[in-house]
Amino acid sequence: MNRLSTLRARARAAQRDQGSMSLFFAVTTVAILMVMGLLVDGGGALNAANRATSIAQEAARTAGQQLDPAQAIEGTAITIDPDAATGAAQDYLATADVTGNVEITDGGQSITVTVHDTYNTLFAQFVGKGTIHVTGTATAQLHTQAGG
Repeated sequence: MNRLSTLRARARAAQRDQGSMSLFFAVTTVAILMVMGLLVDGGGALNAANRATSIAQEAARTAGQQLDPAQAIEGTAITIDPDAATGAAQDYLATADVTGNVEITDGGQSITVTVHDTYNTLFAQFVGKGTIHVTGTATAQLHTQAGG
C-alpha cells in the first residue's frame, strides 16, 4: 500500500502543477518581445535623430554659402543674404523630405537650422505609439579672413 499512496501523492502534485510552465513561458515571451521592441524602436529613433542632425548640418552649410553680394562687392561687410540663405536651406530640407526652421543671427554671420522628422515605429505601434518625433539642430558660422 505504501507504493500506492506514493503514486497517488505524485498524481495529486502533478495536477496542482499543471499549466505553471505555460504561464512562465507566456510571461517570458512577452518580456522578450518588449525588450526587442525597445531595442529596435529605440535604435530606429536614434538613427532618425542622427539623420535629422545631418540634414540640418548640410542645410546650414548650403545656406551659409548664400552671401550678400552687394555688401561684399562694396567691401562694407561679408554677410549672409537672409532671403537667399533661408530659401536655400528650405529647398534642401524639402529635397530631404523633412520640415524645419531657419534662423539667421549675429548680423548675418550665423545661421541655425532645426529639422523636425518622425520615426515610424515597428513594435511600439502595438501599444499605441505609432511615431516618434525627432529633432536635429545645426549652426553654421560665417568665417572671413581679412586681406584675402
